[in-house]
Amino acid sequence: MAVRHEFTLQPGESRLVRTPSVLKTVLGSCAGVTFRVQRLGLGAMCHPMLPTIRPGRESSETVLTRYVDLALKGMIHRLEKLGAQRGEIEVKLFGCCDVLDFDVNRITVGRMNAEMAMKVLSEEGVVLAARQTGGPVGMYIYFTTDSGEVLLRRLAPLETGLRKEAKLADGR
Repeated sequence: MAVRHEFTLQPGESRLVRTPSVLKTVLGSCAGVTFRVQRLGLGAMCHPMLPTIRPGRESSETVLTRYVDLALKGMIHRLEKLGAQRGEIEVKLFGCCDVLDFDVNRITVGRMNAEMAMKVLSEEGVVLAARQTGGPVGMYIYFTTDSGEVLLRRLAPLETGLRKEAKLADGR
């Protein structure tokens, strides 16, 4: 069995690896997107926080990974530069949870992130292999780059802080 390096991604970060690795992160409303090109031994993860950059905002290299649209397009481009064909890029989408929003009729950051990811992948001609998004609680994901396996563990429901205050304000 190959030795695997482990990397933990923080919000707004991306990582591409060429050796067997485990890429892991904790997701709430952020998107967690994994990429794998088996033929080339490439694996990657993006952890963008918001759907798109506001018009007129400066887009430096570090800012690009914070936004779903720019992070996904950027990673697809990086994989292509390393020899990947779009049809062989295996992509999986996670997170995009509604951890801070309480009104089910209101569009949330999590939902906007999921919608943007689906839109970009469709526009770029990349097929989504798996998706586990939404819900009221966040999740941990562990991506094993050489096998493509993603282990997901849901966080315990939050009964303190904002949710508890919202319940009290609603009289529940």
